[in-house]
Amino acid sequence: MEMTKKIPTSMNNNSNKKLILAYSGGLDTSYCAKYLSEEKGFEVHAVSINTGGFSQTEIDEIEQKALKIGAKTYKNVQAVDTFYDKVVKYLIFGNVLKNNTYPLSVSAERIIQAVEIIKYAKSVGAGYVAHGSTGAGNDQVRFDMIFQILAPEIEIITPIRDLKLARQDEIDYLKSYGIEMSWEKAKYSVNKGLWGTSVGGSETLTSDKGLPESAFPSQVEKTESEKVTLTFDKGELAAVNGKKDSAVKNIESLQKIASAYGIGRDIHVGDTIIGIKGRVGFEAAAPLIIIKAHHLLEKHTLTKWQMQHKEYLSNFYGMHLHEGQYLDPVMRNMEAFLTDSQANVSGEVYVTLHPYRFTLEGIKSDHDLMNASFGAYGEMNKGWTADDAKGFIKLLGNQNKIYNHVNGEQ
Repeated sequence: MEMTKKIPTSMNNNSNKKLILAYSGGLDTSYCAKYLSEEKGFEVHAVSINTGGFSQTEIDEIEQKALKIGAKTYKNVQAVDTFYDKVVKYLIFGNVLKNNTYPLSVSAERIIQAVEIIKYAKSVGAGYVAHGSTGAGNDQVRFDMIFQILAPEIEIITPIRDLKLARQDEIDYLKSYGIEMSWEKAKYSVNKGLWGTSVGGSETLTSDKGLPESAFPSQVEKTESEKVTLTFDKGELAAVNGKKDSAVKNIESLQKIASAYGIGRDIHVGDTIIGIKGRVGFEAAAPLIIIKAHHLLEKHTLTKWQMQHKEYLSNFYGMHLHEGQYLDPVMRNMEAFLTDSQANVSGEVYVTLHPYRFTLEGIKSDHDLMNASFGAYGEMNKGWTADDAKGFIKLLGNQNKIYNHVNGEQ
């Protein structure tokens, strides 16, 4: 296949040809593995950072594919617990949904993957690190920035970006070497993790088309509604239907239950880090249910001012994470606030699952502020008199009374 642009020749000046490739087993990284070993003579070591969503069988298949395509070695780094502890936990605490839609399924895990990739590259003395990001998306920024900050001495190689390749170009190249993949499936870029699955394809490159049912990894298997009880302890998911386990296991358990209903599908439209609009499909049953259930519990257990300040700080936290700013110390400052805010966010949330949707029925918590003895909303009060209420309302409106008296009816 004729290439219109060459990758910078500086890569060939380093005698250390050991290259660590961030490898997912998809089309882009499969192309990188073949191209960099076959055309550029690199000693390619494929590394996958498991941030959830893969079985051991799938990991074994990815390893076989990497070695067959041209990688000298393959390593799978288990980072699911790290991903939860360092990132996901705070996305739950903050009820983070980008543009009120997207739970940051990919951008969240890319941060941990980048950190773990560069950590491994340094541990084996690699002179190069490569990834399969294009030049039009967010991942290139997330990977490059973290690589540059943590290991400025390691050169970054990005064939897909540098050669400006379309997905069909990659397919044609691999076919020319007799490499067989599921080409129909390869038309979609699918990234699966603990915090959801993103789906990109030709449809998401336009503004008017939706993704077909077949593009989503989970298909609807259940039609009868099902009730689920989620138990939170200081903001973390402690149990599903009364069964206690680690937060990671609980997320995986809820995902298995809810994905059978086709819950959590949508297309996110947002502003990329590089200043263009972008669309991506996603499927995130457990993340969306957990975030909405957690938010409902907070409405009952946090004060008005806690809710207000949490909302904008959480928005900033999600924005900075999305744009690759995870290593900035302000993120640790916001994580401290979010953690402290969860002291009383404990209790049960009752959810009902339906095909393609879910409903939140209610909560039960020892910290429920609706249980106060002062009074119930819209009912007889017990903590104040009618005259107290009248005086309060009179003072509350005083500022506006003064303004209207001075300025008249404008």
